[in-house]
Amino acid sequence: MKKAIIILILGFILPEGIAQIPDNPEDISPLLISEKIPDINLQSLQGESISLTAKMSDKRSVLLFYRGGWCPYCNAHLSAVGEVEEDILALGYQVIAISPDSPGKLSATFEKEKLKYTLYSDASGDLMTAMGIAFKAPDRYEKRLGNYSDGQNPGILPVPSLFVVETDGTIMFEYINPDYKHRISADLLISVLRNLSN
Repeated sequence: MKKAIIILILGFILPEGIAQIPDNPEDISPLLISEKIPDINLQSLQGESISLTAKMSDKRSVLLFYRGGWCPYCNAHLSAVGEVEEDILALGYQVIAISPDSPGKLSATFEKEKLKYTLYSDASGDLMTAMGIAFKAPDRYEKRLGNYSDGQNPGILPVPSLFVVETDGTIMFEYINPDYKHRISADLLISVLRNLSN
């Protein structure tokens, strides 16, 4: 009985979402198609606080969540999306890429990968947690995540994910794979956007 009471009390004390972060990427519970993206502020490359909802309100968006600039698979995917960005823009979409990296680390990735679309920081993990794509990072990532987030990361990672979102924040399409080595191809993304535009 005492154990049940302690668990119940902890449930009220812990911040919302903390207890719900799974240990494994296979156990996440992401938002679904037709649900809305939460309005959570992110940081720009310059460290400014940006409302995600406001950023998405003018144009349909491709939201790309990645693990960080230290991940070669993430960087390859960022570059692949960058190569088809003109097609994405022509179809009426913008690209918004989000990671746990701090603004300073985002800038390094932005320059290294020669990207034109903007990267945003979710160093605290608030957005990835609210999106249901966060999981507890293995211990071996602790130092790296602390370094890349300037000490803000609470020890979580996003499952690499891509959401196509309407201007009102409604999710129209999503691609989520717990295996971080597999991402949606640029060609398939363009096909999806064309179908959604028809």
